[in-house]
Amino acid sequence: MNTRIFLVRHGATVLTAEDRFAGSINVPLSDEGRSQAQRLAARLSNEAITAVYASPMDRTMETARILATPHLMNVEPRDGLKEISHGHWEEMTRPEVEAKYPEEAAAWDEDPFTFAPLGGESGLAVTARSLPVLIDIVRAHPGGKVLIVSHKATIRLLLSSLLGFDPRRYRDNLDQSPAALNIIDFKDPVRARLMLFNDTSHYDTDGLAIPAVNSARLSRWWCDEELCYIAPGHENF
Repeated sequence: MNTRIFLVRHGATVLTAEDRFAGSINVPLSDEGRSQAQRLAARLSNEAITAVYASPMDRTMETARILATPHLMNVEPRDGLKEISHGHWEEMTRPEVEAKYPEEAAAWDEDPFTFAPLGGESGLAVTARSLPVLIDIVRAHPGGKVLIVSHKATIRLLLSSLLGFDPRRYRDNLDQSPAALNIIDFKDPVRARLMLFNDTSHYDTDGLAIPAVNSARLSRWWCDEELCYIAPGHENF
């Protein structure tokens, strides 16, 4: 079958620079995010894309439409590809969450896979709704090349599941930059190989295509106290 999935995170948004939790709220791409998506669209323009799917959130749909334009294709929304909901943390910064809900923040740091803030989702819940959607897409396009646009946490949880990683460590061990490209080849709906991960060479202005070392991109497990929030463009969830 050998279905190829181009799994893409949406481009940067107007809240990215503020590093706020923005899971279930709608927020548009920034001009930077549109530029990132346009560069990726040019990079993928010669691929024989057979379908384009996306989370129905504004930022993912806009990214997907930019990517779909060279292929003259419509974007099919799928609710299961939405970002993790942070409940009553939405639109807050991490320092604000830790000050107002210290017990929840500590529990989330300990195990973001099974814990959910009030009104929000756990990583387990996101995996349970997103993985069946991905598998259904693979089954619907045997031998095809499919573009899927989703979100940072959702993509990392999907990859953890597909590759057999400990999902409790998805925030520690995996990153996703805005408009990052991941490529997954499926031999069949249950056997997958990761061919490319978190690649942003399409908008790397220095031409080196080497990601910068920035400890604040992942969880607190990675970073020193004074560096934990210096991560414009890389939300801490």
